[in-house]
Amino acid sequence: MSLNLDDKKAVVAEVSAQVANAQTIVVAEYSGIEVGHLTQLRAKAREQGVYLRVLKNTLARRAVADTAFSGLSDQLTGPLIYSIGTDPVAPAKVLSDFAKTNDKLVLRAGSYSGKVLDKAGVQALASVPSKEVLLAQLLGLMQSPISRFARVLAAIAEQKGGPVAELAADVATDAAAEPAPAA
Repeated sequence: MSLNLDDKKAVVAEVSAQVANAQTIVVAEYSGIEVGHLTQLRAKAREQGVYLRVLKNTLARRAVADTAFSGLSDQLTGPLIYSIGTDPVAPAKVLSDFAKTNDKLVLRAGSYSGKVLDKAGVQALASVPSKEVLLAQLLGLMQSPISRFARVLAAIAEQKGGPVAELAADVATDAAAEPAPAA
C-alpha cells in the first residue's frame, strides 16, 4: 500500500524525532524472515527501549539528513529494518542477538557518534556491556580497596589484641556485609 504525501511527511517527522534523541542507529536486511520472528524481534526491542521500524529508504534518508547520522545514507539500500536508540549499545545488541539465532537477518551497517560502522563495527558495539553492568563493575572496583584495607586492619588488630581489635573486627564485618554490586 502506497503512502500519500501527508502520510510520508508524518513518517519522516516521527523518525526525525527518534533520530534527534538517538545515539545509535543500526540497519539490517530482513528479507525472508517470518512474521512471527519479526514480532519477537519487535518485542525484544521494546523491552530494551529501542525504536524498531521497517521504513522506505527514501524516507529514512530524509529523516537522517542534516544530522550526525547523515553518513549512513549511502548504506540505505534494499529491504532494511531500522533500530534506533538513545542507549548507545541497545540497538546494536538487539539486532546482533537476533541475527545469531536467525540467519535471515543480516547486519548491514550502523552509526554511532557520527561515525559510520560496518558489520564488524556493529558487532563490536553490541559486545560492549550495558551501562548498568559497567557502573556495577566500577562500583565493585571502588569498594574493593576499602574492604581489603579494613580486613588488613582487622587482622593486625587481632594479632595485637585489645579494644582496637574488637573495633577493627566490627569494621571488617561491616565491609564484608555490604552487598556486592550486581554484575
